[in-house]
Amino acid sequence: MELHNWDRIPAEQMNPQITRKVVHSAHMTIARLVIQKDAVVPAHSHSNEQIANVETGALHFHIGGVDQIVRAGESLVIPPNVPHGVVALEETTVTDIFTPRREDWISGDDAYLRR
Repeated sequence: MELHNWDRIPAEQMNPQITRKVVHSAHMTIARLVIQKDAVVPAHSHSNEQIANVETGALHFHIGGVDQIVRAGESLVIPPNVPHGVVALEETTVTDIFTPRREDWISGDDAYLRR
């Protein structure tokens, strides 16, 4: 068993508009991101299933050719290998859950977030 406290996990500055805190388990990754208004997460895809849980704010997803706004209290399931990108409509805190865990993030191959 491992206990994690989000307040004690150091925030990683991905780019000037996005910070990230991450917990990896053997089979999952959970990340809490703070995304400033008008920040863009470029279109990308990954082999992981993802659930994006918007805690505060609102995100505009473009996913698989469809536009979807996700607001505080809403969750979006993103299937594996489906291209998606995001624009923050306001300052947003989102918790993303991935399965399997994000091996690309563990190895440092997350350049799309660092632009």
